[in-house]
Amino acid sequence: MASLNKIENWPVENAAAVVVRADGTRAGAYGPTDRRFPLASVTKLIAAYAALLAVEEGAIELDEAAGPPGSTVRHLLAHTSGLAFDEHRTMAEPGARRLYSNAGFEVLGDHIAKVTDIDFPEYLRQAVLEPLGMAATELAGAGSPAKDGVSTIDDMARFAAELQAPRLLSRQTLTEATSVVFPGVSGVLPGYGHQRPNDWGLGYEIRDHKSPHWTGAASSPRTFGHFGQSGTFLWVDPEAGAACVVLTDRAFGPWAVEVWPPLTDAILAELGH
Repeated sequence: MASLNKIENWPVENAAAVVVRADGTRAGAYGPTDRRFPLASVTKLIAAYAALLAVEEGAIELDEAAGPPGSTVRHLLAHTSGLAFDEHRTMAEPGARRLYSNAGFEVLGDHIAKVTDIDFPEYLRQAVLEPLGMAATELAGAGSPAKDGVSTIDDMARFAAELQAPRLLSRQTLTEATSVVFPGVSGVLPGYGHQRPNDWGLGYEIRDHKSPHWTGAASSPRTFGHFGQSGTFLWVDPEAGAACVVLTDRAFGPWAVEVWPPLTDAILAELGH
């Protein structure tokens, strides 16, 4: 895709990208597709998928207690448990605010490990990575399910295809995960300020009508995904019938705020959306 050539002008040393159609084929790619990059918070998308698989397998339930008093697995996935960003400290009642929380995902990982008697990185490997052929992806050692994943564009293309045509999860479960959970809840979208509402699904941020936002002006409200502080993002736009993954080696900052939305809009235009 010609639109991906915009990345050549980005202020980054290394970058790779892929656009994946709803049928799993690639519309285009850029850069070294086998280079491993830190995913940062894009890790949450894969971790959430593993949690949803645990639900379908009956290992856990969305509405069972997990986290602070009154919180459930559903609250942890939807960033409404009340836990602080990077501390295991309660800042609000469950369901009251959308407090984006790495700590919440770490509690979730610990909860799944305790219930299944499998360390979460290994559970992730068995449940998601191995079945999808994501051999270059890992949550190394005791890495955080919130932010410590490492992967390649080739592997993330496989995951982007799974998010559009699920084989491991039921379509119903994925639809629920990418629909608004606890609607009307406000909160801060890291890097983009307070959003009213700050819509989120079960681990998946939902575009809706947020402004400003890291996706494009042409992105449909149904677009879902995540971006990471390592200069990474993955979005799926069901209306466009496509997904895009970008991995870089420069930390998120004003440069990303400036260049990410135009790239997304150029991709969507090239796709005829």
